[in-house]
Amino acid sequence: MTNMRFGAFLAPHHPIGENPMLQLQSDLSFVQHLDNLGFDEFWCGEHHSTGWEVIASPELFLAAAAERTQRIKLGTGVISLPYHHPFMVAQRLVQLDYQSRGRVIFGSGPGALPSDAHTLGLDPMHLRSRQDESIGIIKRLFSGERFSYESEWFKLRDAKLQLRPLQKDMEFVVASTFTPSGMTLSGKYETGVISIGGMASQGLKSLARQWEFAEESAYKHRTRISRENWRVLMSWHIAETRDQAREEAKDGLLIHNNEYTTRALRPDDGQIFKTADEAVDATAFSGVGNAVIGTPDDLIKKIQEMIDVTGGFGAVIGFAHDWANRENTKKSWDLVARYVVPEINSMLVDYRDSIEFVVNNRETWARATDARLNNVAQHESAAKVMETEGLEGEKSNS
Repeated sequence: MTNMRFGAFLAPHHPIGENPMLQLQSDLSFVQHLDNLGFDEFWCGEHHSTGWEVIASPELFLAAAAERTQRIKLGTGVISLPYHHPFMVAQRLVQLDYQSRGRVIFGSGPGALPSDAHTLGLDPMHLRSRQDESIGIIKRLFSGERFSYESEWFKLRDAKLQLRPLQKDMEFVVASTFTPSGMTLSGKYETGVISIGGMASQGLKSLARQWEFAEESAYKHRTRISRENWRVLMSWHIAETRDQAREEAKDGLLIHNNEYTTRALRPDDGQIFKTADEAVDATAFSGVGNAVIGTPDDLIKKIQEMIDVTGGFGAVIGFAHDWANRENTKKSWDLVARYVVPEINSMLVDYRDSIEFVVNNRETWARATDARLNNVAQHESAAKVMETEGLEGEKSNS
């Protein structure tokens, strides 16, 4: 039986216009909905500009989510390490691990938005090396070591955490896009990976090569990594029919692509769609990328394709967005939990085997049928005897 984990990644990507207070409450309700449906993981990110991605502290958000959920793992997706002193990151993760009763996954990245780095006065050329340095420091702190360290951007003097994480071995995960850097860090530090770039066409094409970078790095650093800790990000909107899914998602997808993905993030090489149907066709039916707008069967087929393309991974993480309205979005995730998860994880194989065995072995049940008929016949015969004896008794008494 396959043991593929399923989760959600909330950047978030919310169109500007809704009351921010209510939007945050809606996001927290969404995490609770996923927990109730049995999803394995929930991720949220850190961003500081654009107006669409408004969670500035994933730790704060996940602390609130921990109070509303019971079992779902809570991942920082991701903490932009070059923005923070690593000792403070370690401290916040430890506290969150206790508040969530040991459900934290520590996801990190170099920072996704150039506008964030600009605001903080950081040189983009230094971000990846600082993420690398910070991961090493946090691992040492989690081990209980006391040490001093001096860097060009932070200092530690006799540093030691006064409390280690509740989890004996909190999982570290790094974000990976199209470049080898994320996979290389995974191999160096024995971390998991969440492949974010796979949502775009170039990301899908590069996924087959991505894991090789991690393996090469692990070989170089004499570490061990596992595909079980590799997460692949996908986008979807699911409904009972393709036409229904298209109708529910198309207008929101058009806004998301034109106003945010292209206008805000990729004005030079992004694509502006003229109609909502054009956006759906290019996103989900162009033969590239891994987005699905369709039925549970369509998503099952795409996930199986992704497994073949990559050679295997451990978790499917769905990108949470506002393509559809809130009600249809919740229903989409409900359909994934009810029909996609059990199919991918072979949970229904024994059910199908059971009914096929019954259907294909009718002769085996023939004797049982004969026994029931014989029992009925014997019952009817006995009833007739009793009725006859009763009549004869009445005659003799008279």
